[in-house]
Amino acid sequence: MPNPPSACTLTPGQINGCRDHLIPGLFRRAQSNEVLPDGYRLTFEPATETLHAIADTLDRERQCCQFLRFQFTIEPAGGAIVLDLTGPKGTVEFLNDLL
Repeated sequence: MPNPPSACTLTPGQINGCRDHLIPGLFRRAQSNEVLPDGYRLTFEPATETLHAIADTLDRERQCCQFLRFQFTIEPAGGAIVLDLTGPKGTVEFLNDLL
């Protein structure tokens, strides 16, 4: 599979119009975030509503930011929900610009 461009296909207006349903909304919802060498790790409370919101956001983001990798982990026994947002060089800077 070819490498997709490291850019979002949404306009700034579209991003601002639905920020709560895109990556900025995930950051606000997260209990904590950690910078990784190639992205961020977000940790969320283990609630069904949170799980649904994350899934909805990932479905939107995979269409407009095709260079991002989403690695989703649900810890056992009611543990945290963890999402790694990673990608090629420049991903941390890209995500910082969104926030």
